[in-house]
Amino acid sequence: MFDVTENDPISPAMRALLEVFSTDLSEVKFPDVDAEVLEEAAGRVTAQAEAVAQAQAALEAARQALGESQEALLQKGQRALAYARVFAEEDAALSTKLESISLPKAGRKVARPDGGVAAEAPAQNDETAPKRRGRPPKSRPSAPLFAEGSSPEALAASEVAEASVAVRTAAA
Repeated sequence: MFDVTENDPISPAMRALLEVFSTDLSEVKFPDVDAEVLEEAAGRVTAQAEAVAQAQAALEAARQALGESQEALLQKGQRALAYARVFAEEDAALSTKLESISLPKAGRKVARPDGGVAAEAPAQNDETAPKRRGRPPKSRPSAPLFAEGSSPEALAASEVAEASVAVRTAAA
């Protein structure tokens, strides 16, 4: 389970010393230290590093299971709160109690790069959401001031044309 090439618990300098004791000094024995003692100690370090890696993997799995359980509880709690609010429509005191309860919104599931699925952080309420930075978006006019072809000049010209038509019909 432990990857010696990536996260070696034994430093490169110690690896070099182990190499020297396993080749050039393999026959030399110092008091309490020789190639065999060093290899045994390095083996214990590697075994402990593997135990740490396994414990970290178990911790991550436990955290993921906890997160999933919390998400399931939150979804059930939101549903229960919605039912309770409908039930309490006739009871003002209970309705007031329920209105004071504000559960966070459920997080969305997001695919992780390692192929797993993680719950995204719950959406924040408007009160707790950070303020947006930058210039506010431009507002679009709902309708132009004048309809197409209805500029002030066009309106005046149409009134003159209508007046001249009225004068002609009255004269005829």
